[in-house]
Amino acid sequence: MDIKCLPDHYSQMRKRFGKYFEALDRLGEEARASGPLDEKTAHLVQLAAAAAIRSQGSVHSHTRRAMQAGATKEEVYHAILLLTSTIGFPTVAASMSWIDDILDGK
Repeated sequence: MDIKCLPDHYSQMRKRFGKYFEALDRLGEEARASGPLDEKTAHLVQLAAAAAIRSQGSVHSHTRRAMQAGATKEEVYHAILLLTSTIGFPTVAASMSWIDDILDGK
């Protein structure tokens, strides 16, 4: 995990609650290993879920992770556009702006 990309608050929490975050990391690893989805697809699914719950930090995180796993910008945007009839245009638009934060390097 590239610590330079993490928000200060998150980094401080990782330092303060180290064992908790170790367990959280293991849970994520085990969840990914428990099925047939590749890493890129898994992060696109998690990106869509983050958008659905309107979690800006998670949208940022899973955009970065999906891109690191080989997703294209088009795939990242498409994963969110597909949600329009499910989560509504305003939530999709907000999520797109959060994706742009990462893809535009903000």
